[in-house]
Amino acid sequence: MKPHSSTADQDFLLQISSGETARLAIGWLLLALGALVVGGLLTILIVLSRTPGVQEIIPWVDFFHTALVVHVDLTVLVWFLAFAGVLWSVNRSAQCIRCGWIGLWLSVAGTAVMALSPFLGAAAPFMNNYVPVLRHPLFFAALGLFGLGFAAMVVDDLLHSRPMGEAGAGEGALRFGLFTALVISLISVMALVASYAGIPATVTGEHYYELLFWGAGHTVQFTHTQLMLVAWLWLAAVSNAPPPLSPRVALVILGIGAAPVLLVPVLYLLYEVTSGYHVLTFTWLMQYGGGLAALPIGLAVLLGLFHSAAATGETSGERNALLFSIILFAAGGIIGFLIRGTNVTVPAHYHGSIVAVTLAYMGVTYHLLPRLGFRKPQGRMVKWQPIIYGNGQLLHVLGLAWSGGYGVQRKTAGSAQGLEGMQEILGMGLMGLGGLIAIIGGVLFLVICFKAMWPARSGD
Repeated sequence: MKPHSSTADQDFLLQISSGETARLAIGWLLLALGALVVGGLLTILIVLSRTPGVQEIIPWVDFFHTALVVHVDLTVLVWFLAFAGVLWSVNRSAQCIRCGWIGLWLSVAGTAVMALSPFLGAAAPFMNNYVPVLRHPLFFAALGLFGLGFAAMVVDDLLHSRPMGEAGAGEGALRFGLFTALVISLISVMALVASYAGIPATVTGEHYYELLFWGAGHTVQFTHTQLMLVAWLWLAAVSNAPPPLSPRVALVILGIGAAPVLLVPVLYLLYEVTSGYHVLTFTWLMQYGGGLAALPIGLAVLLGLFHSAAATGETSGERNALLFSIILFAAGGIIGFLIRGTNVTVPAHYHGSIVAVTLAYMGVTYHLLPRLGFRKPQGRMVKWQPIIYGNGQLLHVLGLAWSGGYGVQRKTAGSAQGLEGMQEILGMGLMGLGGLIAIIGGVLFLVICFKAMWPARSGD
């Protein structure tokens, strides 16, 4: 197959607005990176607390769950939704720009309180799915502030997104994907409100928060996937590896990827939030609908990469991030079909998926930095960072999947993991090694970004 020929109109490139919209995007980017910095510091202790041979040195088990709550909320909830704010901001018009800052400052305040809450007395963790919580008013206030900020951003960007333009243009397809992600996010917010209203007062404890975030959590995964696919197409064009896919076809595929979310209101009407069918149908929705668009777009992007020339030093970071994003998403999807019970195969599955989104966002960050007024990340470190991070996360995921096959339970640490046989020990050892390599890759990403954003010295 020959490489796909494209014109400028067909290239999947998004034009970046300057001025106030760029400053708003920078604000969301700083929030996203800040969440990774704090969450990354917690990652070191979390990984060590589960690594054989190290976990016995200090009794981290009590700290493990509190740190895990804040780590997950910062590196998944805040990082993903704040970076969504970056993407939506660069696609935003300059109308009512002050409205856009409201959501950002609310989210910044919520994130700051969330990060500080464990040091201000918040503890008693609940390890429910999607948004684990610390049972303390301060932590709930932080979640509320961040949630209000996100909701305000979604409404504002729905009202002020730039027009899609021609449906047959690559940029139009990307704008369509960004807009559908906003619609999905609004439905997710509505799902959270519906769950809150539908849970009776008799439901308490961890089960309450499991039900509260179940519908919205499953729905917002479609937002992450939709934005990742936009990033894949964008990064393929940036890497001079256009996929053999016309913008009209890409637009249709992105529409198919968003379509399952239209069932969310129906599920709330059919089943009570406390029913087993509510839990089961949302699981099915994500299991069978979450990857509808990822497979054809991923294959097309891989074909484009295969038939294109090797990346230059200018785009090697973007290209490597794109490649490993696709690899990790595929690994997470395959592992998802191997899940049996509640062992560590479950985090192996979702780590593959969420790391794929993270890698895509890393690549987009490298592309955006010079277009937001910063220096272009350059050098061998930029080329190798996605490779180090991607390989580390791949080892981490494979180690978890291996251990899950031998029954190692999730959300445990220390002796509670029950690492009795050599297979379990080797699997979790691989997990720990991969996690530490991934931490190095994550630190490199932050160093690269902050180095590019740091004001240049006179004479540089």
